[in-house]
Amino acid sequence: MMRTIASQLVMQLGDEPPATIAWSRTLITLIDRLDSDLVGDSPVIPWACPVPSFGDLSTSVVATVGLNPSNREFMDESGQELQGGLRRFPTLSSLGLRRWADVHAAHLRQIIEACRSYFSARPYLTWFNKLNQVVAGAQASYFGTYSAACHVDLIPYATSRKWTELSASERSRLLTSSGDALGCLLRDSSIKVLVLNGASVVKGFQDAAGFRLDRQEIEAWSLARGSRGRVSGFSVRGVVDGLFGISLGRDVLVLGFNHNLQSSFGVNHEVVIAIRSWIAHSVREAVG
Repeated sequence: MMRTIASQLVMQLGDEPPATIAWSRTLITLIDRLDSDLVGDSPVIPWACPVPSFGDLSTSVVATVGLNPSNREFMDESGQELQGGLRRFPTLSSLGLRRWADVHAAHLRQIIEACRSYFSARPYLTWFNKLNQVVAGAQASYFGTYSAACHVDLIPYATSRKWTELSASERSRLLTSSGDALGCLLRDSSIKVLVLNGASVVKGFQDAAGFRLDRQEIEAWSLARGSRGRVSGFSVRGVVDGLFGISLGRDVLVLGFNHNLQSSFGVNHEVVIAIRSWIAHSVREAVG
């Protein structure tokens, strides 16, 4: 069934760039995995579509990297599915489906368009605004007609519980089921720089990819913790040409920091600006 859907989608996207067609094939794989034991028996929200990217991978050169989509992309504070103009991404109900196995090319196109147009529609600004400030160091932004940044997650599935509330086995299973898809997405993109947001993302990236990034303490990034002293700030950096067993066909600069900009207590404007400056310096240094 999946091969039939892929063929239909390729015909419908005949005028699209090859990268978009390749991107859609990865989306089909992710949808198929929603019914697999690896994903189906996990805390993944079963009626929420996979989110391969926030923004257009085919036109971006910088991608920030997180853990997985927030459940707030699909539901409100009370846990109810977002409806009508509040909706950000398609779901089984919005697509008129009872199960993902019934998906057709037209449904896939809706998911693709929701990903592409995310930052020009109704983005979750509470989460993305700080990240947009730091990617400015790479001369990129999520927003605007000529935006050059997008966001990807190690795991493209929203979960009913936060990452910190998942068991070690649940985390491992989700990373195992998703890593190769991220490698394929990056291979078929124009991404030149990855920016890892927070220690959990750095650890998940390194564990799934099977290598370690260079780590350095940066005093200007340390955070005050009142009577408990300060939390040190660390940068990570490296260059990769393959991820999760997938050859990227080029070198990609990987930059990251241990503070999660959205959740780390004490991440003030000065720290955000310091991280942005470091990213700007690292990118300039890499390109010569």
